[in-house]
Amino acid sequence: QVQLVESGGGLVQAGGSLTLSCEASGRTFSGYASGWFRQAPGKEREFVSVIRWSGGRTSYANSVKGRFTISRDNAKNTVYLQMNSLEPEDTAVYYCAARLTSSSWPPLYYEYDYWGQGTQVTVSS
Repeated sequence: QVQLVESGGGLVQAGGSLTLSCEASGRTFSGYASGWFRQAPGKEREFVSVIRWSGGRTSYANSVKGRFTISRDNAKNTVYLQMNSLEPEDTAVYYCAARLTSSSWPPLYYEYDYWGQGTQVTVSS
């Protein structure tokens, strides 16, 4: 079993920055990819970014490309999402997810094996 714990959310003004972390625990983590999704009130959960644990291949949603950066620390089993130039439209609960075995690229929403509980990001105008 794998547990994913997000941290780093909070309230920030537009134009500001936040860094989210997602630590995997519960077993010796050796996964295929870790991704970030977000869900705003009244909207469906949407893909934000994903990174492969081996090789570091990344993918981003068009809405965050150039502003967000995903990275990982294999030794710490932790994935990060650096969010810059935040906009009110980025306000959402952010979830991390893990896919343990190879899949399509980027992995589709339903292909992830584990999900975190989410962390709230609020961007004020």
